[in-house]
Formats: sequence, C-alpha cells, structure tokens
Amino acid sequence: MTGGPRVLVVWCPDWPATAAGIDAATAGAVVARGRLAACTAAARAAGVRRGQRVRDAQRRCPELVVQDRDEAAEGRLFETVAAAVAALIPRVEVVRPGVCAVPARGPAQFYGGEEALRVHVQDAVVEAGFDCGAGVADGLFAAELAARQDGGAIVPAGGSARFLAPYPLAVLERPELAELLARLGVRTLGDFAALPAASVADRFGADGARAHRLARGIEPRPLAPGAAAADRAARTAFDPPAERAEQVVFAARRLAAELHAALAADGVTCARLGVEVGFADGRVLERLWRHDGNLSATAVAERVRWQLAAWRPEEGDADAVWGGAAWLELVPDQLVPDTGRQDGLWGRGAVTDRVARAADRVQALLGHGGVARPVLVAGRDPGERVVRVPVGDLAPTDRPDGPWPGGVPDPAPAAVPPGPLPAEVTDDAGARVAVSARCAVSAPPARLAVGGGPAVRIVAWNGPWPVAERWWDPPRARRRARFQLATEDGRAYLASVEHGNWQVEAVYD
Repeated sequence: MTGGPRVLVVWCPDWPATAAGIDAATAGAVVARGRLAACTAAARAAGVRRGQRVRDAQRRCPELVVQDRDEAAEGRLFETVAAAVAALIPRVEVVRPGVCAVPARGPAQFYGGEEALRVHVQDAVVEAGFDCGAGVADGLFAAELAARQDGGAIVPAGGSARFLAPYPLAVLERPELAELLARLGVRTLGDFAALPAASVADRFGADGARAHRLARGIEPRPLAPGAAAADRAARTAFDPPAERAEQVVFAARRLAAELHAALAADGVTCARLGVEVGFADGRVLERLWRHDGNLSATAVAERVRWQLAAWRPEEGDADAVWGGAAWLELVPDQLVPDTGRQDGLWGRGAVTDRVARAADRVQALLGHGGVARPVLVAGRDPGERVVRVPVGDLAPTDRPDGPWPGGVPDPAPAAVPPGPLPAEVTDDAGARVAVSARCAVSAPPARLAVGGGPAVRIVAWNGPWPVAERWWDPPRARRRARFQLATEDGRAYLASVEHGNWQVEAVYD
C-alpha cells in the first residue's frame, strides 16, 4: 500500500523561540504554562529539553533566557515563510506555525527533480531570513520527519514504512498511547506497524487506528467520497469592503461554525481548510491550514487574523486591512469520515456541545480570552494552582499529581485573595513571632491580626514550611516560611513570614 501523494515539508526548528526573538546561538527557551514549549540549540547543548519545568531548566543552564510563548506572534511571523514558499509553489498548506507543506510531484518535474525542488525551497526560506530543513516523502508525517534530519532528506517512493520503522513512539505525539504500548513491549513505529490493524482498532479505538496508519507510512484517514469541496464552501461578502481586521475575523468565526455544522450533518470532516480573502483591488490571499477535525471556530478565526497580518501596513494602525477585504471564503479540503466521539453517560456529550457553541458566541463578542475555564495544575503557591484557560484551548500539561517541594499540603485552601493580605502574628508577650534561617520559631504563635483588624487568639498552628525560590538568581531570590493558623473564631489561614513581615496568602473553610 502506498503512503499517499508525494509531499515536501518545510520545518523551521525551534519556531516558538524564533518568534520570541531568541537567536539560535543564545541559550534560550519559550515557556507555556510552566513548562518549556521550545528551546534553542545552545540551550539543548547545556542539557535543557522541551517539556522541562522552568526551574529544572535553569538549574542546568543558569544563564537561560526565558520568554513567554506568544502563539499569535508565531502565526503572524510564519506567514513570511509561507509567502517565500508560495512564491515557488502555489497552495501552501500550513500544518502549524513552523511547519508548512506543498505537493511535490508536479513541482519536482518543473524544477528538475525532487532534490532540486528541495534545495530551491530551502534556499528561498533561508533567503527570507529563517533556518529550515526540507524533506520529501509519501505523506505528510514521513515528510516532516525527513525534514527534521540534518538539512533535510528525501525518502524514496514507497519507502516511508521502512524509513519510519526505527523511530520511537514519541514522534506520534500521543503520550498515553506510547506509554501503554511500551508496557506491552512495543517501542518503535516498526513494532507498532507490525500489529494487525483490526486488533489495534479494537483495542485502541479510532485515534489508535489513525496512529497505526501513520506508523505504517500511509495517510491517517481514508478520504471520504462526496460532493466537491467547492460545493461546501462558506462565503461572505463585505459591502463596503472591511477596513478592519476584526470585522473579517468576526465573520470567519461565524462562517467556521456554520461550516462545521454542515459537515457534521453529512458525517464528514476535513483534513485541510482553505481560507481565501479577496481584496477590493483584486488581490486574493489564499492559504491552506491543516485541520484534522480539531480546529475550532475560534482557531479558524485566529488563522484568518494571521493571514491578514501579512498584508497590514508597515506603519500606522495595526488592525487596518490594506486595501479593504471584499469577501471571505472557507473551503473544506480533503474530506474524511467523521469518526465522532464517545458520549458520556446520561447524554452529557450533548450538553457539552451546547456549552461549546454558546462559548463560541460569547467569545465572538468578548474576544478569545473572554470565556475561560479553571484548570487545576501543579504549583507552589495556592494562587498558581488554578489557571484560566480560554475555552477551546488545550489544558496545561502540568498536573497536580506527585510531590512539589515547598507546596501547600492538602487540604487546599478554599479562598485565595487577589494579593496577600498584610498580617501580624504575635506571641503571648505581644512580640512579633520570627523565624530564623534554620526555621526555628522565636515563640509559639498566640494571636493573629489580618489587614489591620483586631487580634484573634490562635488555638492551633502547624509549621513552619520553608520555601526557597530562585536561589540561583540572587536579585530575584526569595525565601519565606509558611504556617497554618487556626483561630478561636473558627477560621483557618495560610500565613507566611518573609524578611520579618507576615501576610495571609489564603483562607481555609
């Protein structure tokens, strides 16, 4: 079985770090939700790896430059790379910021072979100012791994399964599946590909079957017969032409919701989504985005925003659309059967769908971050244990399981104020309680006053628990000691003392 059409993939290494302005020669990393989303080659040479916690990475590389991840900036900047590739080959497909793909068979004949095509595309991206690798193979998955090889490589036609066989299961980016397969003695893509397809589908479901197809070097989903993609396109016109990017983005969100609903009614989804923006002066901006059934209406709108950023004026209003947008069209491409998802008991899946649609409508009014859900993560302070994640985004990978040195022991506090409250903790003689560098308490805590209020007698206390942060960075180092204090009025507090000053960090039920 063939792996699919010949595909050329352009891969820009460490793209989140590049978009953050960190040079490859600088030991730097980009952080998302407490973990490293990407790091430079210089940082990897010092022992830093993607997925590490920030403190672990800085322990290995104290001079590490750390920046917060900006996914919107990654998408906007990658339009420069996509435009450089599109100047050679039309219909560039953006898999994600940092990776794009184009069909290889026809362009290879025009440029004199696949190696000549690969070199032309790679040179064009380098001339645009970005390092990259370019690879050619049967199918997108194998072509991306070929691009990640030193400078890029070409996998012979029909050889994708052999090329993929030595790779570890981690390249599938399905950690739960990889962990389970490892316990069963399956450690490489070749081992996984050797398993019977029917048995894999029975044991691991639809997603496991797609991963098995990838390991065998074939397309993850068979194409679905049906009406042409152009017949399913969703289009809207702007009269007068839209002069603001936000107008086009709002329309894109609405069109995407309508398109998803229409495809779902026919039992299909699309592996790629074409976004076309026509301007009043006749220009058409077209881009393909990898979809795989997981691109929400909000995510589609964000990608439209990235496309428009490529046409914004170099100076002036950042939200202005150069030339005015006359129309917008979303075209589903590569239709595949929709395998659906397993509903929860008692019909909870339907309720979730209604909530998701309502959240999309509110986000259209308030912005992407206007509707968020709380997610419990790991952390040292009570205030950082819960993060707000915009609806539609992936939850953080930091889990609360396992030890966290300096963290608050269970049970967790019930209320966390926006900022610590000033407090006074005194002993029976009325002197402020102090804690030495060796965590020795000067006297048992006897009274607590919060925020300038009256002092209340402490009937029980526990601690101290030392917390030392950023000890390797003296200007930002912090050392404190925590206590749990219960007062005679029935309340309980999480308090801490730092440099002799007391404060209340949280309150227990």
